[in-house]
Amino acid sequence: MHAIANREQAEAWNDWEGIHWAEHSERYDAMMGAFNAPLFAAAGIAAGDRVLDVGCGTGQTTRTAARQAYDGDVVGIDLSAPMLERARRDAAAEGIDNVTFEQGDAQVHPLPGRGFDVLLSRGGVMFFADHIAAFTHLRHSLAPAGRLAFLGPQPAGPDSAYARATAALSPFLREASPAARGMGSLLDPARIRQVLTAAGFTDINVAPAEAPMTFGADAGDATDFILAMGPVRHNLRDVDPETTARIHSEVRNALTEFETTDGVRIPGHVWIVTASPKHTLSIK
Repeated sequence: MHAIANREQAEAWNDWEGIHWAEHSERYDAMMGAFNAPLFAAAGIAAGDRVLDVGCGTGQTTRTAARQAYDGDVVGIDLSAPMLERARRDAAAEGIDNVTFEQGDAQVHPLPGRGFDVLLSRGGVMFFADHIAAFTHLRHSLAPAGRLAFLGPQPAGPDSAYARATAALSPFLREASPAARGMGSLLDPARIRQVLTAAGFTDINVAPAEAPMTFGADAGDATDFILAMGPVRHNLRDVDPETTARIHSEVRNALTEFETTDGVRIPGHVWIVTASPKHTLSIK
């Protein structure tokens, strides 16, 4: 892997949290894949486009982009070796041959100048060590008529559906897990616009999107998954078994409200952000 700017994130995503995502990618894709439709609608990928998927993880969005850019090329970049191994395996199994995966920190990773028509990210841009530097670097890799489209979380209020469903956990969630540090970096639309403007983007749009996130087949299955997710597992690591069992029971009971014939589905809310590179005139 080339030089990295965010060593803490690199270590975290190559440790147990990255391994858990890789081993349970179908669970995370069921949860986050609810937002693929608005993200790809915003990206507007054409058949011949060259696409860079930033923070591609296990590659669901990369593979979707490759299907849409079937006469183009798609590159997925991520810090996590375990997740990229899963991404490559799944792409090969699906017979997708216009996609490649690279391990690296997109903030500093060597990228071709004007080499991409679309920069795409389903949340991966939250974790940069320096957002302005990272987006500036990425902008240089965009073609003049290129476009940026990414997804990021909206602030989670105490009355949200997820907060209600997991209320039993809230007294124990005292700190972010190693891989989750940075998730709150782009919650504020004003902050998003400030970063992108400073990085040389224009036509910035931040739009809300809502979709049902699937957490499991039923309340018990969803509870097992939620308690195994990195931020929760990290905060419950020293909690005694009796208390953990009580939390599990309370969360399971709360999740019954969200059971459907399609599984446990909780409304989620994100920002869909789009922007274009600012055109500058060179004076000779």
